[in-house]
Formats: sequence, structure tokens, C-alpha cells
Amino acid sequence: MALFLLRAIFILVSAGIAVLIINDSALRSTPTWVPWGILAGMIALPLTVIGIDGAIRRKDLTIITAVYFGLLIGVFLTYITMLTLTPVLPLNKSDPVWAWLPLIIGCVLCYLSTSLLLQTRNDFRFLIPFVEFARDVRGLRPNVLDTTAIVDGRVAELAEAGIFESRFVVPAFVLDDLQAAADSQDRTRRIRGRRGLDVLNRMRANKSVDIDVISPRDEQADEATLESRVVAMARQLEGRVVTIDPSVVKLAGVRSVPVINVNDVAMALKPSFVPGDALAVRLVKPGEEPDQGVGYLDDGTMVVVENGRGQIGQTVHVHVTSTLQTSAGRLVFAKPASAA
Repeated sequence: MALFLLRAIFILVSAGIAVLIINDSALRSTPTWVPWGILAGMIALPLTVIGIDGAIRRKDLTIITAVYFGLLIGVFLTYITMLTLTPVLPLNKSDPVWAWLPLIIGCVLCYLSTSLLLQTRNDFRFLIPFVEFARDVRGLRPNVLDTTAIVDGRVAELAEAGIFESRFVVPAFVLDDLQAAADSQDRTRRIRGRRGLDVLNRMRANKSVDIDVISPRDEQADEATLESRVVAMARQLEGRVVTIDPSVVKLAGVRSVPVINVNDVAMALKPSFVPGDALAVRLVKPGEEPDQGVGYLDDGTMVVVENGRGQIGQTVHVHVTSTLQTSAGRLVFAKPASAA
């Protein structure tokens, strides 16, 4: 609504400038079509500027400060523009053009400055008399971490590997939850909280990882869950949620918020096997079927080896026969290299 009023005022001011130009004594002896041409041109000018402005979609600053600074910047830019044009325009200062040219330029620049600030109020905040640039919207789309992703710890390794190009954001209430867990009387919860704080300290100590703790702009109701608050903050920042909690993944999907499931990333990074691939695996326990031996690769992939029960405790060379993807992970079926 404020932007609509601004555009309406812009058109009216432009039309008023046209009336001032038409009533100038220097234009009274001109043909009758000139005033109408000036009026049409001064109405077409704001409509064209508004059309171009409307075509640029990505917009959104507090209205009062945006208008204040927009007009201030517009007047300043008008002054600079006129200083620049004075030596290059072949006009005398007594020419009537100098009476209305600053008004036209000032009208356009004040509108553009105010419109820009209105539509980008999330990019920086004006705090009179200071200007504070908001860090929570800097750079690429931020990655908002929830408690489960922090406690899990794998996100720190992915960040150190350079998988994430944009910065990480830890909501202040998530940090408070980790601190409360670290001070909890419950041993399991205390261990999880301290592990989460250690992961954050590790990420902050790495100079290649950009991580900030940010408070939400609009606090939700007290009954809102931690998960919904994380998703809401990611939506405010136009970022992505990083989690391992399936419920957060579903909630983010319902609210159309991009989400990165660390489990899915880890699954995608696991090597894929095709029948015939050679592996070396240490068998650690018997399988469910007779003569089966079970071992694990370094990434946790389970390998079921036929006729391997007698070699438990040994490292055997096997060839892959088939693979099976389950909700718990990837299973690899193999047989000893000699049998293959």
C-alpha cells in the first residue's frame, strides 16, 4: 500500500511539474501542441520509471526511514547531477530550462532512491543517526542449522570440505537450547548439548567457515516448537534449513522452505558399487543366513559375504555380486574373490 501511494504521488508531482513548465512565460508563445506534449511526456516519464521498477521483482526497509533517507539521497544526487551537467549543457543559466530541469531530475532520483530503500529493507537497517548493515542477509542464501544437525557434527566436516559456499546461521534460540542441554541434570542430554557446543566452536575456529548467531526478527508464540521456529527463521532469511530430523524436513516442505538433510548428503557421498567390483573388508560377525559373514567399510556400508562365516576376524578380498538400498543404508552382497 505504501508503495502504491508513493507511485501515485510520483505521478501527481510529475504532472505538477508539467503544469509549472507550461505556465512558464517563455512557453506562452509556443504552438498549442507543445503544452499538451509536455504534459503527456511528464506523465509518461513516471509511468515508464514505475514500469521498469515494477519489473524488478526482488524487493522489500522500514517505511518511514526508507522515505526519509530516499528523499535525502535523491536531493543529494540531484545536486551532484546538476553540478555535473552545468559545464556540459549548452544552456545559459537564464534559459527557462534551468528553472524546471532540477525539478524533473530530483523527482526521478527521489522516487528511485525511496523505492529502492522500500524494496530492500531487509538488506540493511537505518538507525538514525547511525547506519547498521545487517549481517543476516549478506551474501548467498544462508544455511540455518537446527539442533539435530549441530549435535550430529557431520555438518562441520562438510563445511570444512567446502561443500557449502554460503554462510551458516545458528538461531539464538537454538544456541540457548544447546546451552540448556549442556547444563542439564540428565546425562544423555548433557552430553548432546556439550557435543553441539563443541561442534559450533570447531566451526567458528575454522576461518574458512562463516558462521553467525542471529536472533529472529519476529518471535513466534511461546507454544511454537523449536522446529517450527527454525523453519520460520529460514523463511525470513530466505535461506535453507540444515537438519537430520525427518519431521523438520516434512515441515520445511509444507512451508516451501528449502532443506538439506545431512543424511541424504552422506548417502549421496557414499561410493556406489556394481557387480564385479573388488573390495577388501574385515568380517566382524556372522550373518543371518548360514555361512554368511558380515563386515563394514570405512563409511559404515554393510557388506554381507557368502561363505564368509569361517573367516570372521580376518580381512578378506571379495567381489560384489549385488547391492540393496534400504532406509537404513546401502547393503552390499559379495562373495570371496577365490569363489568369484
